[in-house]
Amino acid sequence: MSKILNGIRVLDFGRYIAGPFCATLLADLGADVIRIEKPSGGEDRYTVPINAQGEGAYHTQIGRNKRGITLNPTSEEGREVVRRLVSTADVVVANLPYPALKKLGLDYETLKQIKGDIILTTGSAFGSTGPYAAKGGFDTVAQAMSGSMYLSGSEDEPGKSFAPYNDFGTASLSAFGTLAALMHRGQTGEGQVVEGTLLGTALTFNNAPLMEEAVSALGRTGSGTRGQYNAPTDSFRTLDGYVTVQVVGAGIFKRWAKLMGESSWLDDPRFATDQSRGDHGDIICQRMSLWCEQRTNQQVVTELAQAGIPCGEMLTPREVLQNEHVVAANMFQYCEYPGVETPTPIADHPIRYSKTKVDDFTRAPMLGEHTTEVLSEVGYTAEQIRGFKTNGVI
Repeated sequence: MSKILNGIRVLDFGRYIAGPFCATLLADLGADVIRIEKPSGGEDRYTVPINAQGEGAYHTQIGRNKRGITLNPTSEEGREVVRRLVSTADVVVANLPYPALKKLGLDYETLKQIKGDIILTTGSAFGSTGPYAAKGGFDTVAQAMSGSMYLSGSEDEPGKSFAPYNDFGTASLSAFGTLAALMHRGQTGEGQVVEGTLLGTALTFNNAPLMEEAVSALGRTGSGTRGQYNAPTDSFRTLDGYVTVQVVGAGIFKRWAKLMGESSWLDDPRFATDQSRGDHGDIICQRMSLWCEQRTNQQVVTELAQAGIPCGEMLTPREVLQNEHVVAANMFQYCEYPGVETPTPIADHPIRYSKTKVDDFTRAPMLGEHTTEVLSEVGYTAEQIRGFKTNGVI
């Protein structure tokens, strides 16, 4: 099976997650992705350190399947290297504010003068228009400004997602947009700008409650892990841990009520619809709590699964790695990385295809590991490359 993006070259100037993981998804599908970092290494290389050199888990995950070079693109020699690399590329990924793009020669106007059909995939916290266009921001800022953090907490305190879902969501949507731009280019010969934003992703993911507020002005407040649109949807303590349960739809609620011995609730107007059950979630969840408190995690999960009710144990990170389904379904690939004593679990490519090949991951590159190789490919001699090293260009 041929990789779907064979022959596509991507230059990854991204920072942290939203840009680099977009390029990672393209690399998984066969694109030749060249990760470009400053000579001292990008800050994101050292986030969540896992080896003695301080290199981090995010780099190990997001750097997979890429080649890595170092480059100082602010010097004149460095800008010329950028121009030569761009002339060989199909896509440039750079989630940087516009002034930074301009300074590095990565703005679309400059790029298309080098290669007319280039695609620039970029992103920022707030986008290139509007009063916040020049402001920076990270995942948590988008969680806060989308209303999600307010609704995820309690009435007294907001709550955030530990996982940076806006970063990874923006990366995924940007990869989708890049593929669409490649299709457009195939049809028309035109390149274009693909722009993602953290706030746009956050608003997309939290759109339903915002629509509800616009229409009904209910003024919802946070309820922790308890759902507000159906019930029982919450986390429940058992004899030896916690489980989470989500009951959505009349069929599942009917099975749940029978399991609880509450068949009379099926004729109770308070529990007639998903929303009415959500409105009375305190009553329903209290009943669920009493049932769970008398059983172990395994008993709860087994009985609910037998009744066809969605549920799952609340696992610690270590338990996730050992979970029987995670292991049997091969949901991680284990990769070696220099200086890390044990192979590290990297979540598999998130989509599986019946016809498209996704190979085993190659490990993330060490700092500047492929600099000589890549610069040789674009025509630089060994002597020139040595000069770049002497002058701090690479």
